[in-house]
Amino acid sequence: MKKIVSVLTLLLSIHFTQAQDFSNYRKEVFIQGADTLRYRMLYPENYKKRKRYPLVVFLHGAGERGNDNEHQLDLGASLFLSDSVRHQFPAFVIFPQCPTDSTWNKFITKSDTTEAYNRTLNSVGLTTSERLVKQLMDSLVDHKLADKKRMYIGGLSLGGFGTYDLVIHYPDYFAAAFSICGQANVNLYTKKAGHVPLWIFHGAIDNVIPVQPNRDLYQSLQKKGAKQVKYTEYAGVMHNSWINAFVEPSLLPWLFSFKK
Repeated sequence: MKKIVSVLTLLLSIHFTQAQDFSNYRKEVFIQGADTLRYRMLYPENYKKRKRYPLVVFLHGAGERGNDNEHQLDLGASLFLSDSVRHQFPAFVIFPQCPTDSTWNKFITKSDTTEAYNRTLNSVGLTTSERLVKQLMDSLVDHKLADKKRMYIGGLSLGGFGTYDLVIHYPDYFAAAFSICGQANVNLYTKKAGHVPLWIFHGAIDNVIPVQPNRDLYQSLQKKGAKQVKYTEYAGVMHNSWINAFVEPSLLPWLFSFKK
């Protein structure tokens, strides 16, 4: 029965994504010197000038990289488009697109050991794409569009890595974050960002990004006494745990409940 429900959820998700009209996400370009970040931006419903709104940034996975300013909306963009969500949670929502030759997180070379990888993860600086995302967020605050006390970030797979990475580098910047099938440096995240409200999602049989590091992160944060950390693991689900996470009814109410 659970398998049937999972298949139906997958089919409904695919159908909804294909049928969804994403034209409300405006095409934008953010340029800093020689660097360019393409992104789509959803304005708050009944947007009012001179009013600051919450800002949500969602980082896509590796498969949505490119320069078409389209494919980053393939997964997750529909989450923020329903009339009920836009009415209940008026906010700016940004889906930046990472170029194919870049990532949301710096990685060490494949020749290094797993132990070295886990140790150096999140400790080797930001990529150009990550830096541009942060600068874009700062710009929206400076232009009095975004409320600096209500800055949120989330992402899936590669974007889950990037979510962790940006929170580690700017632990006092975000009001809350959620990561879907990503991975972080457990010790570094616990030490630097344990106070940031966080919801972790992962599939129990993920064959792309191992689930154990997120289990370890949750346990580490609990031991530290982190009070605003949630962990959801989906039994029988592989890498596409975002399908389950996007239909969690309490995800957005939880996210928007936090304010710095």
